[in-house]
Amino acid sequence: MRSVRDFTSGVGFFLQGFGWVAKHPRWWLFGLIPALIAFALYAGVLIYLGTNATALAEFLTPFADSWSWRELFRTLVGIALVMGGVVLAVLTFAALTLAIGEPFYEKLSAAVDVLESEHEQPWWRTLPRSIRDSLVTLFYVLLFTIPLFILGFVPVVGQTVVPVLGALVSGFFLTVELTTLALERRGMARKQRFALLRANKASALGFGVAVFLLFLVPFVAVIAMPAAVAGAALLARDRLASDGGAGPDVRPAGAR
Repeated sequence: MRSVRDFTSGVGFFLQGFGWVAKHPRWWLFGLIPALIAFALYAGVLIYLGTNATALAEFLTPFADSWSWRELFRTLVGIALVMGGVVLAVLTFAALTLAIGEPFYEKLSAAVDVLESEHEQPWWRTLPRSIRDSLVTLFYVLLFTIPLFILGFVPVVGQTVVPVLGALVSGFFLTVELTTLALERRGMARKQRFALLRANKASALGFGVAVFLLFLVPFVAVIAMPAAVAGAALLARDRLASDGGAGPDVRPAGAR
């Protein structure tokens, strides 16, 4: 039952993140700024997608012009486009928000997880690497989610197994994104970060699935983003400590 305990502990780190920002509301407000910007961008795109779903479905399915049931088919395609847009928004919200607010969230992560020494670089140097890493992560996400999206149309399996697998895949990669700041401060490259989280899959899944499910609620994702970053910093610190204390020595977390 260790996996169950580790999964539950992963959820607990997210709750600890909420506890940390609740005790430090200044940092919570500070972390809201990039999340609000990202939310406004996504809201605009999704509103456009929703109001033009029918036209986009017609454009994408010219082969259905002669079908007697083309209207029903295109309606289903339009719904699939909107649902796909929502899922993609959830999957990429953290990555975009972190890219927009890297200077904000670096300070927040450092306040939660205080290190004796860390690998510091100017944000304008780390930003291109962060964007590249996020694109690599997105590639892996799509590698899993596109087949799952197609399987979602299979009766029974698409309504039972696929949503669970989708939440697990999405949750793991959300953890990858959110722990990036804390692990990069320890000088860990992308491959090392992936290896660390794969070695602690249950905890990574527990944290990420909790974040994913909460991020499905649009504005809640904005409110919860600072807590997710704080929780990810606590998760990274604990996993590193349990793996023999890789990286610089860590002092107890606290606000700076």
